Amino acid sequence: MNLSAHFAVNTRLTRILGETYRSSEAALKELIDNAWDADATNVWVTLPDPVTNDPVIVKDDGTGMTKSEIRSEYLNIASDKRTRRGDLTSQYKRKIKGRKGIGKFAGLMIASHMKVVTVARDNQCTVIIDKKDLIENQNDLESVPLPFIENAAAGSPTGTTVLLSDLDNRLNFPTPDRLREILIYDYGREDTFKVFVNEICLSVQDVPGTTIQTTVKLPLTGDTDLHFTIADGKRPLRSPGIILKVNGKAIGRPMLFGLEDDEEIPKKLLRRVYGEIEVTGVEDFVTADWSNILENSKSFQEIKLYVNEEIKAALKEFHSKEVNLQKARLQKQIHQRLQRLPQYRRQYAEEALNRILKRFYDESHDRVATIVDVTLDAMECDPYWVVLDHIKASSKSDVGSFATSLEEFGLVELATIGHQASQRRQFLDFFDQLIQNPDTLEKDAHKALETNLWILGR
Repeated sequence: MNLSAHFAVNTRLTRILGETYRSSEAALKELIDNAWDADATNVWVTLPDPVTNDPVIVKDDGTGMTKSEIRSEYLNIASDKRTRRGDLTSQYKRKIKGRKGIGKFAGLMIASHMKVVTVARDNQCTVIIDKKDLIENQNDLESVPLPFIENAAAGSPTGTTVLLSDLDNRLNFPTPDRLREILIYDYGREDTFKVFVNEICLSVQDVPGTTIQTTVKLPLTGDTDLHFTIADGKRPLRSPGIILKVNGKAIGRPMLFGLEDDEEIPKKLLRRVYGEIEVTGVEDFVTADWSNILENSKSFQEIKLYVNEEIKAALKEFHSKEVNLQKARLQKQIHQRLQRLPQYRRQYAEEALNRILKRFYDESHDRVATIVDVTLDAMECDPYWVVLDHIKASSKSDVGSFATSLEEFGLVELATIGHQASQRRQFLDFFDQLIQNPDTLEKDAHKALETNLWILGR
């Protein structure tokens, strides 16, 4: 049955239509968010080759829409879905993402024609939206007739398919890699929502950064697959940590398996870890609602130790590389300043700078350069600064190292006394010049002695 449909325009339209998407991939994400709100479990995105005229396809297996839902909800521009259905979806109790009621326009950012085919309750409805018609009638969208087709579809699976054709050649064609990178942060570890881009499911590898995968058979746990990425830091992770999966199902929220208490690992670096560990055969230790695992079980302790060791080793190597790169950028500045220090202080100064670089490794180059500069100023002005810093660091280690550090203070003290004696001899030579000068008055000599009473002895 061929009919027509019309938009129903909400009073918020004039404000909302001014908002745009920052990229073609961001617009496509809006369509995937719609599938999330429809309680879909799978979404398939097909991005054809740029040289073809094939459409971009976003297909889901969600609840679909009936004829009345299309007319009263989908085509009701700028109506808030949450006011109609609440904050959570009906089946999976997901937090609804669609808020502004303009998600249907997302596809029209990159395409001139959008065809929506949706199946619900044994009926298939098709709506076709032409961007040109909307632009020509933007002040009276309710008068724009939209081709609307309704057919019987008994036994057909529910869901919605959006086909975007006649893509805008003024925009960069959406790429699979960029789309996956955008989607991974929201949907990369969702058990009940799988996203496939050109038939490949999202995975931890889609997070930009260094990816590591290890597989081992643990004595108590059995086959264990650890897969994680240390993100490049250009974009903050929304849910950092490692998600534990038992028999393919996620347990609770992402964890750091005790690494958050490890003083050797910078907290900022931990916030760049994103991954999952999948195990089998430990379901007996999972809580009834599958929201957690018994942390005092031997299997979990075995998993925790394994994850801790693997991630810590990877982070140390990654951290060392980044610190070395940062140090290389600052090397000229550091080298020039260290040369000004006496030989006996350079080693300690370099150790102190290494600790500073490890702590501030992910800050901007300018900020780190300033921190290093201020630190070197302190080292040059205070002969004890470096040694006391070294003593403070060694106070947490073994007694022998601590005692050695205290001994070093005495060596610095002796070196400082020698350096001070040399400087005082220089001062006495200058003071002698002053008093030998016939133009020097008694008050001038008194002024020189006022803050140098050491000349008079004890």
